[in-house]
Amino acid sequence: MMALNRYLDHTLLKPEATEVQIDQVTQEALDNHFFSVMVNPYWVKHVHAKLAGSDVATACVIGFPLGANTTAIKVAEAQQAIADGVDELDMVINIGEMKGGNYAAVQSDIEAVVKAGHDAGKLVKVIIETALLSDAEITKASEIVADAKADFVKTSTGFSTRGAAVHDVELMKAAVGDRIKVKASGGIHSAEEAQAMIDAGAERLGVSASMAIIGKA
Repeated sequence: MMALNRYLDHTLLKPEATEVQIDQVTQEALDNHFFSVMVNPYWVKHVHAKLAGSDVATACVIGFPLGANTTAIKVAEAQQAIADGVDELDMVINIGEMKGGNYAAVQSDIEAVVKAGHDAGKLVKVIIETALLSDAEITKASEIVADAKADFVKTSTGFSTRGAAVHDVELMKAAVGDRIKVKASGGIHSAEEAQAMIDAGAERLGVSASMAIIGKA
């Protein structure tokens, strides 16, 4: 069983986050060997430099939090983050096109960012924003993410009407099986909640409450 800390993408995505706060999160990740530090693209170069030579990855969000950017902008954002030293990219799908049933547009948008990431040897996770989808749409979106050859399908931005639910993770895991992995993010505040997500099939957790989850808050 993997230690709980190695499931955690230690996350600070608040728009008002200062350099001091970013540095605190980065130091916490180093001290506790979290899997990654997850920040907005502006901070990637800064965080990457702080994490150099460590076992902690640098991660950022793309098309965040609405997913309504054009594909070209998402790709450019991904490429900039790669140039700045990112290891993992967490992109948001085009949620409106998903709700409208334009699945080809959703998939091509994902594929473009996946190609940018994979061409550079980077891992790509795809946020489907489960709060805004029906159960059937969660299943369909997860299948699209797997078909687009991403590495993970991810529940939430943490900026919508709710975060992850165990039920979401169960649906996503059932949809993708072993084709790709599942990440749960948003609203996970305790070790018990974290373990419930893992038990449901999540292989990564996006959390801002990492210190509380490992009992060091």
